[in-house]
Amino acid sequence: MKGLVTKSTGSWYEVLGDDGLRYNCRIKGKFRTKAIKTTNPIAVGDWVDISPEPEQETAIITHLHERRNYIIRKSVNLSRQAQIIAANLDQAFLVVTLASPFTSLGFIDRFLVTAEAYDIPAGLLFNKLDLFSDEGLQILREYESIYTNIGYPCYEVSALRGTNIETVKGLFKDKTTLISGHSGVGKSTLINALHPGAALRTADISDWSDKGRHTTTFAEMIRLPFGGQLIDTPGIRELGVIDIESHELSHFFPEMRALMHECRFNDCRHINEPGCAVLAALEEGDIAPSRYESYLSIYHGNDTRA
Repeated sequence: MKGLVTKSTGSWYEVLGDDGLRYNCRIKGKFRTKAIKTTNPIAVGDWVDISPEPEQETAIITHLHERRNYIIRKSVNLSRQAQIIAANLDQAFLVVTLASPFTSLGFIDRFLVTAEAYDIPAGLLFNKLDLFSDEGLQILREYESIYTNIGYPCYEVSALRGTNIETVKGLFKDKTTLISGHSGVGKSTLINALHPGAALRTADISDWSDKGRHTTTFAEMIRLPFGGQLIDTPGIRELGVIDIESHELSHFFPEMRALMHECRFNDCRHINEPGCAVLAALEEGDIAPSRYESYLSIYHGNDTRA
């Protein structure tokens, strides 16, 4: 029987079977992802074949169907391994806050690069709009201009007050959407606003660290009442880029990708080469300095800063 993985807790997986029943499943044998070692062979969003065990609500996962796409992050403890965050996505959104906690431009860029690398359309949700001062709103507009200018949609929301929630519902309707972000950015509050029946736990920001307490401890797919599925993930403090060769990196920065064929050399690294169209655009102000700094950071392997 075929089924959809809707929750992953590590060694057990919840699978929604074709018969409409949910099964707690274990893995039989080993599943390997092509060309990359992962700490979790099965992820939320995967389609699998299962074999129900007699007279029990459990089953064995016997086969993993080919993925349309997937998105990964570097395992913090095992630097050469990766964790599959989710599979078979239509889109991914990063929930961003500029305070309590602060989401850096570098973190945003690593998320977007990862989405680009795995061919997943991505956008940004700027949450906690209700907390912004006039100065904060000015910074928000500067952030938004960086990303809208290169084609990433940006939306302002207040999950707590329901501001622009109807807009988000329209974005998520009838699609499989991953939402990610630091702990404390309000992912659970946002999901509760979209689907009150989800009743996800929320927690205040930790005073001593200004980082959110983890309220989501595993990946889970939530069916939205207006159509579509949302995949919620544990809050991410670090997001390392993995499985991207340095000579390919500029392909995943849209503003660089558009210029790379104008460089004098085909193998231009866009660092110090003469006749580099990217460096020229940077000097002219057509490429945001923060984006170029993120490029250098990832290129040189310094890619896990929060």
